[in-house]
Amino acid sequence: MPGPYVIRGSVLLPEAELMWRFSRSSGPGGQHVNTSDSQVELRFDLAKTQSLPEVWKSRALERLAPRLVDGVLAVRASDHRSQWRNRELAATRMASLLAEATAPPPRPRRATKIPRGINERRLREKKARSERKRDRSGRDWG
Repeated sequence: MPGPYVIRGSVLLPEAELMWRFSRSSGPGGQHVNTSDSQVELRFDLAKTQSLPEVWKSRALERLAPRLVDGVLAVRASDHRSQWRNRELAATRMASLLAEATAPPPRPRRATKIPRGINERRLREKKARSERKRDRSGRDWG
């Protein structure tokens, strides 16, 4: 598998803490359909890891809580027929999941006041549209 997977900045997905499991993929296949274990399940013990900073770890545990089973994050990949490509896909998915979960929260939105000119223009246009529609009515067509 190519190189370490970067979560964010200089923090990497530690290869030693990854647990791989392989099984037979479902769906249509070819010659080796009943013999090759191409589905990949990648597991990462998020609760016990020492490779993530504590702030990131707590953030990830909170955000990924519905996906965790006993503090372990699992990702499955069976898109390709090749186990190798599925391994790469699973590791990439895991890294992007962790990157998204450890990202800092967005800045709070500052409420801004609508400029007076914009509001006045909106009201003028509304009035003009209203008059245009009123002029279309057949009230004086007698």
